[in-house]
Amino acid sequence: MIEVRPAIEKDLQQILDIYNDAIVNTTAVFQYDVHTIEMRREWFAQKQKDRYPVFVAEEGDAVVGFSTFGPFRNWPGYKYTVEHSIYVKNGHRRKGIGSILMRPLIDNARALRYHTIIAGIDADNTASIEFHRQFGFEQVAYFKEVGWKFGRWLNLVFMQFIV
Repeated sequence: MIEVRPAIEKDLQQILDIYNDAIVNTTAVFQYDVHTIEMRREWFAQKQKDRYPVFVAEEGDAVVGFSTFGPFRNWPGYKYTVEHSIYVKNGHRRKGIGSILMRPLIDNARALRYHTIIAGIDADNTASIEFHRQFGFEQVAYFKEVGWKFGRWLNLVFMQFIV
């Protein structure tokens, strides 16, 4: 059985492993270099300081996914908008884990009085685009060739959910 709960310090290595797999093997993040555990600790400390949630999906003792949100843009006028991320461990995708990680993000955004949630998605990732549509996200932007990874240009879709 998979349970979702707030992340704690001991989850960081497994969160890091999931994130680094996304860097190395997917276009879910337009990042090239894997992160270190020190970087992940700093990331987690900043999330806690800024009161941004980090949730993990846990199956037994294994973290099989995580979700979070953070600032969309770093100017005061955007303070009611957040951008979210959901990552699921390789081998556990398409099993509903992303769905159970999305609900607490939306609930938390509501509780913290955010107005909108933004998702930035590789335009070729039709599964993620459809996943977001099922939660009520709408496509609001399509950026051509704004990312470069795996030797090719990547297009980026922005989707938006009004909380």
